[in-house]
Amino acid sequence: MRKTSLRLLLSISLFLLASFLSNSCGDGSPQPNTDATLQPAEVALKWNELFLELERYAPNYRPCPAARALGYLGLAAYEACITGMPGYNSIAERVLGLSLPRADKDEEYYWPEVVNATYGYLMPLFFEHLPIAQKEKIKALETFFEQKLFEETAERTFIRSRAHGQDLAYAIWQWAQSDAAGHQAHKDPFRGYNWQARNTKPYDWEPLSPGPDNGLFPYWGNARTFALPKNALLCRPPLPYSETTGSALHTQALEVYSQNTPQLPYESRWIAEYWSDDLLNLTFSPASRWIAITNQVIEKESASLAVALEAYAKVGLALNDASVGCWHSKYHYNIERPQSYIRRIINANWQTSLNNPLTGERGLTPSSPSFPSSHAVFAAAAAEALSSVFGYAYSMTDRCHATRTEFIGTPRTFDSFYEMAQECGWSRVLLGVHFRMDIDEGLRFGTSIGRHVAQLPWKQ
Repeated sequence: MRKTSLRLLLSISLFLLASFLSNSCGDGSPQPNTDATLQPAEVALKWNELFLELERYAPNYRPCPAARALGYLGLAAYEACITGMPGYNSIAERVLGLSLPRADKDEEYYWPEVVNATYGYLMPLFFEHLPIAQKEKIKALETFFEQKLFEETAERTFIRSRAHGQDLAYAIWQWAQSDAAGHQAHKDPFRGYNWQARNTKPYDWEPLSPGPDNGLFPYWGNARTFALPKNALLCRPPLPYSETTGSALHTQALEVYSQNTPQLPYESRWIAEYWSDDLLNLTFSPASRWIAITNQVIEKESASLAVALEAYAKVGLALNDASVGCWHSKYHYNIERPQSYIRRIINANWQTSLNNPLTGERGLTPSSPSFPSSHAVFAAAAAEALSSVFGYAYSMTDRCHATRTEFIGTPRTFDSFYEMAQECGWSRVLLGVHFRMDIDEGLRFGTSIGRHVAQLPWKQ
């Protein structure tokens, strides 16, 4: 009886030892957790923080090419890790009809390195026009994580993970290049557009000084979308044109005028400057602002890598599609900015409250048609995408510009992402660069775009 017990104990011990050895890395390293839903989001978070730093100084990247880059980067990282994200579906296969490299289900991958390799491959391609010093930051971050993650897993697993991330990133980049309207648009944001030829009615858009003397990204409405159908690219029409006192448009022009004359009170100036993000070298762009918000939420929630990848993919796709739908609508309706209307009808010397603290320029107006507001469209689309991940009553304090001294960046607290979107939209009336109709339709249109993205089959 005693011998039988000893044999049983020995058998159990050998079984446990064999199981341990079979589940251990061959070089003695700890076993990597092959489930991205249980791994930290640090690597994805740091790459998106770097994106904000680089995009701040990227010429001709705001607002459309930045939104596009975020869409492709977010999709690539998500798809690269889909094999390690139980419960999630491939959007590339189910929706976009793409056949991408897939991780072998019978092999081990370290998903943080897959993400690192994906961003490390794509980021220099999207920012190839930046100075060497900026590009070196990309390589430095990739190298930092390579060294860190190499120590956390087996060498063969690390190499396999790195190769898979690069292979998928290569496939995404090849697909991105087939988007003729969107690819490399930052190299020529005007593409031979002739705004004078379209300026045939009193309310048609015209560029205002100071600023470019042409319309930015006039053909962006032809760029690729991920979820927004072609038959949904055009937003609802604006108010009918009228110069009559008491008409809806004249009343909205007076609203803009009264908010900015003679100057903004402190609370209004705080909101206006806090959400602006218009100016190159000063802040990241209006689209990227929502990645800065996403970063804060992921950090606050200590989100898993899988949840972070879902959030970055949804927000990125929503921002891209928002840019395409918004710009398609802007140049279709071709509505003038409030400054043009106010100077013609109300006060010939009036100017906006959008000023550049870096150059001293005052009275700026973005160089694109007014309707709808891109800030509102971006904000509502991203708010819907974020709400689908973190909830529709998610409260937070946004600290995007908490350390800034060039403008009022004091943090503001909100009870939902949509409340943030509403204030972001209203800030454009306070600055004097949009009518209320631009905001109202921008928020409605953006929400619709965000829902198209959120309703994709992300989960099984």
